[in-house]
Amino acid sequence: MCRSFRCQSSSRFGLSNRFEAEFPNGLVSRVAPEEFKATVMRVNSVLKKTLPVNVKWLFCGCVCCCCTLGCSLWPVICLSKRTQHSLNKLLEWENSRLYHKLGLHWRLTKQRCDSSSMMEYVLLVEFIPKIPIYKPD
Repeated sequence: MCRSFRCQSSSRFGLSNRFEAEFPNGLVSRVAPEEFKATVMRVNSVLKKTLPVNVKWLFCGCVCCCCTLGCSLWPVICLSKRTQHSLNKLLEWENSRLYHKLGLHWRLTKQRCDSSSMMEYVLLVEFIPKIPIYKPD
């Protein structure tokens, strides 16, 4: 059985700018609240560094969109992919350092918003099922 918990993001102008560090009840006795909060803070620091640059390029791309036939939005897409790649690398490092040893796996995924048809990025914390090594094949 693979259960997961979502870390909610707060967004500004449709862009995720930080994740809430509220400790989910389902992770009690699985991971220390301090470790959970430290991981979320590391993710938030990556977002804090990249969001101002992304917003500037988005504004510039929207202003110039009519003149460039939409090509001015490519930098925004590339920066978004770079931010996503940076977050995935950070989560990969966190998983190998701590969470896989605890039977947990963090990943960044897209999910549909509850209130609308828009998509948002969420952090999922999944339980890795233990393999019964003493059970015969």
